[in-house]
Amino acid sequence: MRPNNNRRNREEDNGMEDRVVAIKRVTKVVKGGRNMRFSALVVVGDGNGHVGAGLGKAAEIPEAIRKGREDAQKNMITVARTDFNSITHDNYGVYGGAKVLLKRAPEGTGVIAGGPARAVIELAGIKNIRTKSLGSNNKQNVVFATLAGLKEIKTPEEVARLRGKSVEEILA
Repeated sequence: MRPNNNRRNREEDNGMEDRVVAIKRVTKVVKGGRNMRFSALVVVGDGNGHVGAGLGKAAEIPEAIRKGREDAQKNMITVARTDFNSITHDNYGVYGGAKVLLKRAPEGTGVIAGGPARAVIELAGIKNIRTKSLGSNNKQNVVFATLAGLKEIKTPEEVARLRGKSVEEILA
């Protein structure tokens, strides 16, 4: 008997939620005609500080999404968050021509972000943040720029340890 490959069951198994950000139809012209394939950009996260993004390519959309989900799970990062589910400090994320500004926000602000960046931020479990996408608005580059910015964020404890100071000295 084959296992049930129902999407809901897979999410329950590993606690990960996924979101398809973009699906592109790619055409390759060959001697015999045109070859149609699909490329899917998928973001995966647990809503508790872990998020990743991946690209899947296949002849059919469901297969491309599955491959994108697997790639995203291989490329997971951990995001440093504050007690009120914001980031610990402002930061820029850069990837290709895209630049994303990530600004911390007080409790009750909510997620102020555009489509591709919003997917990454919500699946990372960040509830209060302001973002601005600068430069390229290519969805793939914006997603990876947001991930790059979140990856560089450090907690006050990490900064204090790196500088050889106490947390109080850092926050003062």
